[in-house]
Amino acid sequence: MKIFDVLVAILLVIGGLNWGLVGLFSFDLVASILGDMTLLSRLIYIVVGVSAVYQALQWKAIQKRWGLAAVESR
Repeated sequence: MKIFDVLVAILLVIGGLNWGLVGLFSFDLVASILGDMTLLSRLIYIVVGVSAVYQALQWKAIQKRWGLAAVESR
């Protein structure tokens, strides 16, 4: 399950960087690589969005799996 957590984190970083580029330079990296709202680019946006929902809903469970809950309570 940790591998899945890492994959989700990577997807969120990619999504965050893309939104940073959009905000700073009005440049959508995903659209420039895969095309504007092509099936593949839409799939990337959906996967990143689902990753964000997963991360938000699983926050406590992820902390337990990584052993961070005990460190945080000290």
